[in-house]
Amino acid sequence: MKQIKKILLTEQEMPTTWYNIAADMPNKPLPPLHPGTKQALKPEDLYPLFAEELAKQEFSMERYIEIPDEVQDLYKIWRSTPLVRAYALEKALDTPAKIYFKNEGTSPAGSHKPNTAIAQAYYNYKQGIKRITTETGGGQWGTALSFACQHFGLDLKVFMVKVSYNQKPYRKLMMNTWGADVIPSPSNLTAAGRKILSEHPDSPGSLGIAISEAVELAAQDPFTNYSLGSVLNHVLLHQTIIGEEALLQMEKAGDEPDIVIGCFGGGSNFAGISFPFIRRNLKGGKHTRVIAVEPQSCPKLTRGQFQYDFGDTVGLTPLLPMYTLGHDFQPASIHAGGLRYHGAGVLVSQLLKDRLMEAVAIPQLETFEAGILFAKTEGIIPAPESTHAIAQAIREAKIAKEEGKAKTILFNLSGHGMIDLFAYEQYLGGNLQNFELSDREIARSLNKLENLI
Repeated sequence: MKQIKKILLTEQEMPTTWYNIAADMPNKPLPPLHPGTKQALKPEDLYPLFAEELAKQEFSMERYIEIPDEVQDLYKIWRSTPLVRAYALEKALDTPAKIYFKNEGTSPAGSHKPNTAIAQAYYNYKQGIKRITTETGGGQWGTALSFACQHFGLDLKVFMVKVSYNQKPYRKLMMNTWGADVIPSPSNLTAAGRKILSEHPDSPGSLGIAISEAVELAAQDPFTNYSLGSVLNHVLLHQTIIGEEALLQMEKAGDEPDIVIGCFGGGSNFAGISFPFIRRNLKGGKHTRVIAVEPQSCPKLTRGQFQYDFGDTVGLTPLLPMYTLGHDFQPASIHAGGLRYHGAGVLVSQLLKDRLMEAVAIPQLETFEAGILFAKTEGIIPAPESTHAIAQAIREAKIAKEEGKAKTILFNLSGHGMIDLFAYEQYLGGNLQNFELSDREIARSLNKLENLI
């Protein structure tokens, strides 16, 4: 029988709405709080930083939100992304499990990030905003927003976490090619950056610090807005195009996933692949296991605490109810830069609290071992972030072999690693190590949150 390797959708089959899981959650998330007054935020409180339509989406309880025609047209440059059956990986693992992956690395920026970058740039452009500031960890988000902003004629300033700025120079060059100004963070351009540097001159930076810098700069100019690549509800909303496509593609394949997996930093690609499947668990009587995979060195879902915390290091953002390691937590300098974030998105945090999903943490060396095997079998060098999802898929495939059960596994390949080859060079040269936090380190960071609200 002929094997079906890759499944795409026609333009006529493409989803035309994003899915808002907040409409179906049995327990609605707690409200975000104003950082000054500690009162519940309203959409208009976000207008000084975000496009008004994005602020409204952040609080929306509509189940489906229409994707604007101009955004749909830009999606068609690379969407639908392929749903691929990983036959060679299955064979290498000698598993009865069927393994599928959604390949988001086919976008112009090489990751899933343009799904929300294009939407955010569009809404800012329609509102008459001229400039955007943002942060980026591993560089995928900054690259995607650079691509989107050049299309809509918006200036972009990117604060890139310093350790990634140094590790991934070609990410910076991609952003520069699309017209963005890229600054290593912490920097001397902002009060937040100067404060960090005065206390920690050799700081490698973090997403929390970079967010503080980008927010501070945006707040100073009415024609400059801020954009975030993960965590917030409207960002996760835009990424659900991934899972909506995957539902249709799995149907075309005549298959049904038992397990859906995504790597986890703030929640964007995990939510993108999983939320439409969680909808079917909540409303359609399905029982799909949904697993978020985070680094062992930054384990907010598996070892963090659920409480209100700032989304940034300095405390400029709203207080969000989330699983967190503490907003001034300094993660280890692992190569999966997009996963080095102290907190989890509000929607994902509530779903985990309600046990509607699972979370696991995997050490760095296991993820690279999985990435190498995937590259050798499927021919794609994955981004270091994506190797976390691959590692968990391999774990599940091995369990299926031990149990003798023919499970179906779907994971999101959030991006390719062709600009992350320095990380593979370090791994192959034996220069990487695992980082595991002690209970004392986590407690020390969380203890600082006791009087936050």
